[in-house]
Amino acid sequence: MITRHDLNQLQSLTRVPALSILLPTHRTSPDNKQDPIRVKNLVDEATTRLRAEFSQRELEPLLKRLESLVDEIDYPHTLDGLALYVSHDFARLFYLPFPVPERVVIDQTFATRDLVYGMHRALRYWVLLLSQASTRLLAGTGETLEEVQDQNFPMQMTGPGATTALPYEADSAYVDDRHRRFFQQVDSALITYAGEEALPLIVGGVDRQISFFQEVSQYTSAIAGTLTGNFDRATPHELTAPVWSIIQSVREAQQTNALRQLDEARGAQKVVSTIEEVWRLAQDGRGKLLLVEKNYHVPAIVTENGGLELAEQVGGTEVMDDAVDEIIEAVLAKGGTVAMVDDGSLSDEQHIALILRY
Repeated sequence: MITRHDLNQLQSLTRVPALSILLPTHRTSPDNKQDPIRVKNLVDEATTRLRAEFSQRELEPLLKRLESLVDEIDYPHTLDGLALYVSHDFARLFYLPFPVPERVVIDQTFATRDLVYGMHRALRYWVLLLSQASTRLLAGTGETLEEVQDQNFPMQMTGPGATTALPYEADSAYVDDRHRRFFQQVDSALITYAGEEALPLIVGGVDRQISFFQEVSQYTSAIAGTLTGNFDRATPHELTAPVWSIIQSVREAQQTNALRQLDEARGAQKVVSTIEEVWRLAQDGRGKLLLVEKNYHVPAIVTENGGLELAEQVGGTEVMDDAVDEIIEAVLAKGGTVAMVDDGSLSDEQHIALILRY
């Protein structure tokens, strides 16, 4: 599953050729039986296009990486989308909890736009499971959980009281301090993933571990809920129900708060609610908080003067598939925030509303 950390890495790589293969996939049988065939067809298309532009010698490292990456695909456990990114010195695949358009892109950089937009529409969060033996980090998108497994996580406590014996004179205060230091390491590693994004964080573990983590963490304000217990062997599937229960409460609270802010902004006449006005002021950087109904999409054309003109249907190079996603990206890029709300919540505002800074 894709995280903002992954996106930043993908967007920083510039090695020609950069191959991106994206397609929608299926979670269940019999629909998922067609997924390997669609991947093969897209790989064949990519290979043909690459060979038309580059020599076999130039392509050999990339094609070997592509072949190995395709062999890694776990078709029985795909989600709603699949993305493969390959260059001469890089190869990653991502199972996506949202569908993406089927496409092959060969460029100087990887094609990440569909991933960015998919992430905008989904409620994302982190789950941190504390343990002396194996502290784990899971990325959540909607009801989908995927464990982060890399050079940082899972993280094991080492040294006295963990991988070596305690000193003879050690007391309970010494042991507690060792745990605090370990959870400081965990907290520092979390920066790599959380970055500047204020995503909700669910913390699991025994009460004492959670307490120690809260004492040393810089993310206490992001903690949306806790799960008490030992989760060393818990699978993502087993964690889904208790985690989703907490996240639903978070989502409801976020929506209530956003709609309250909208009411206050209406009184101060700091709201625009036609998509053309929202587009213009979002581009100008005046958006403080954008509220969008989660299934609101609209194709549109950017006019010569930079305005927005709605299109009757998707199609053609001039038509944006979804102007709403472009507005979301503009608001975020200029320091604003975005709240996805239930369909029907903004019927008085034509399904979208922008609270202005001034």
